[in-house]
Amino acid sequence: MDLQRSIQNQSDFSLSLAKHVIAIHAKDKNLVFSPLSIHIALSMVAAGSDGPTRDELLGFLKSKSIEDLNFLSSEIVTGVFAKSNGGRRRPRLSLANGVWVEQSNRLKPAFREIMHNSYMAASNHVDFENKAEEVREEVNAWAEKETNGLIKDLLQPGSITPGTMLILANAVYFKGTWEEEFDESITRDLEFFLQSGSSIKAPFMCAGGSYQFIRAFDGFKVLRLSYVKAKDNRKFSMYFFLPDAKDGLPDLVEKIGSESRFIENHIPHNAVKAGKFRIPKFKIGFGFEASGLVNGLGVVHPFLGGDGVSEMVEEVLYVSRIFHKSFIEVNEQGTEAAAVTEVEMDMGCCMGEEEETVDFVADHPFVFVVREDVSGVVLFVGQLLNPSLDE
Repeated sequence: MDLQRSIQNQSDFSLSLAKHVIAIHAKDKNLVFSPLSIHIALSMVAAGSDGPTRDELLGFLKSKSIEDLNFLSSEIVTGVFAKSNGGRRRPRLSLANGVWVEQSNRLKPAFREIMHNSYMAASNHVDFENKAEEVREEVNAWAEKETNGLIKDLLQPGSITPGTMLILANAVYFKGTWEEEFDESITRDLEFFLQSGSSIKAPFMCAGGSYQFIRAFDGFKVLRLSYVKAKDNRKFSMYFFLPDAKDGLPDLVEKIGSESRFIENHIPHNAVKAGKFRIPKFKIGFGFEASGLVNGLGVVHPFLGGDGVSEMVEEVLYVSRIFHKSFIEVNEQGTEAAAVTEVEMDMGCCMGEEEETVDFVADHPFVFVVREDVSGVVLFVGQLLNPSLDE
């Protein structure tokens, strides 16, 4: 199995999905989400599917086979998200998968083995029929614990019903400290230009005269800010994709989401001396129901029932809901981010000279990506339209 190709496909999936999420759910909003979390949750669904349902999920996830998906997820869980020891400034990260199945049922042995071996998912037998609210509280507690308290109240009252047969969930958490932290004493309020053409005051982190990994392209610039490395060879970075034009974000989002290998082809490899250099502090919380989006992009059969999702339990299931919730905070010290994806399934069917300096002034809307650079795995994608808003 070609792991590198699978990761490149995951990167393409991430940016393509971001384009659609922005268009449908966040045209005029700040956004953060984890395409990795959605990818893994839907990979678990694919592992329990057959026929056209499996084929649609493989196409959507840009993978050739279930074995490739399972192998990729296993490598991400044990490699990219291996626990990092030593040093308070080193990255803290975790990835957890969970399965909650109706107690009157049992996971099929082959599916249970895949969940345990490839996804390291803990299985829980619960009473959906009589204690749906208690199960909802249990899943919420799991999500909050696995995201270090960042994702609270994932599922609202009534979102789990007595008809629910199975829940699959993924949780991702990341906290990284900048290699070069920003000096809080020089953070100051400056103008940030909104899509409407007006402007607001927002706190900007500044570091003029420093050396930064910046690269200019036709119509946009890219900045890479690195986090303190893990003790092994893992290296995490945040990328800022800043359009030259203050109203240029829609065109840039289209470009990012449409070009294959976009990140790999636009990485700043060399440090240059920064002239004017500032980026805003921001905090974003975002949640959305992903079922309609996934369905609209061609994944139809998992929502119909039939015999597609038939390899998990003895009964035939259908996907009744996919919900995703994320959070990110970027400040002078670094970044903390988390996300949870929850998939609910019901039974039945439904629908040398003086150096040239390069400015990087992120004073208008931009896209950002958090990525592990050695493997190329994309953890989080988002856009900032207004740094004064938390949601």
